[in-house]
Amino acid sequence: MSAAVPRGAGVIGGGRMGAGIAQSFATAGAAVTVVEQDEAAAAKVRERVAGSLERAARRGLLPAPPEEILGRLAFVGDVSGLPADADLVVEAVPENAGLKARLLAAAERVVGADTVLATNTSSLSVTELSASLSRPGRFLGMHFFNPVPASALVELVVPDATERAVVDLALAWTAGLGKKDVVVRDSPGFASSRLGVALGLEAIRMVEEGVAAPEAIDDAMTLGYKHPMGPLRLTDLVGLDVRLAIAEYLHRTLGERFAPPALLREKVARGELGRSTGQGFYTWND
Repeated sequence: MSAAVPRGAGVIGGGRMGAGIAQSFATAGAAVTVVEQDEAAAAKVRERVAGSLERAARRGLLPAPPEEILGRLAFVGDVSGLPADADLVVEAVPENAGLKARLLAAAERVVGADTVLATNTSSLSVTELSASLSRPGRFLGMHFFNPVPASALVELVVPDATERAVVDLALAWTAGLGKKDVVVRDSPGFASSRLGVALGLEAIRMVEEGVAAPEAIDDAMTLGYKHPMGPLRLTDLVGLDVRLAIAEYLHRTLGERFAPPALLREKVARGELGRSTGQGFYTWND
């Protein structure tokens, strides 16, 4: 196996992001242990990954048969089941700082002293999350993008305490996944979320003010600026609740320019969260 791929990797949380991260490492050749709460949840993760692999195979994008890659995944119900000799464990649970910190601390007690821990947070302070760890030098942010298997980017978020050797490992693993790295200093929203949320919030304000319909605003960015997806369709894909939580955090840390628009709060309160619920700024039928 290539030295650029972890011998063993763990993923805490098997949601859309966690499943994609697990699939990406398994496709690259790593044995991956996924932590999910019960057998039913684990079965859903396996089904999601299997479907994604089948689609990739039909497009000729896999280096091995889907069943071989799927066979590299194992599932456990608690972080205590993570392999002690894992090279890397990535936390990929919802954007709740307390939950992330507790799970990362629990994982650190299970794995070896050389294991690298990473968080997939898209906006929370990686430095603050490291406060729960006894070995903060072995910790950093590895911010993957949705959908993970198809995305070309991993944003590496580096707190001051992170060892240089850990950054070098993360760079090698990112390259081993066939993805491009962007290395940023730990700061609110990093580079990607800070810019992406700023654009998304302004697009929502434009809808709120009646400047244009969501389709027109998105077309302006995709056709005029060659963005692969408009900011409102992307908000639906990410989840309006997720975008609101990130905006609230950036509002607290960076000021009024990240104040969430009233329309965003109203749609979240009505349960219009985007693709996951079938309704956001668009209606989704898939």
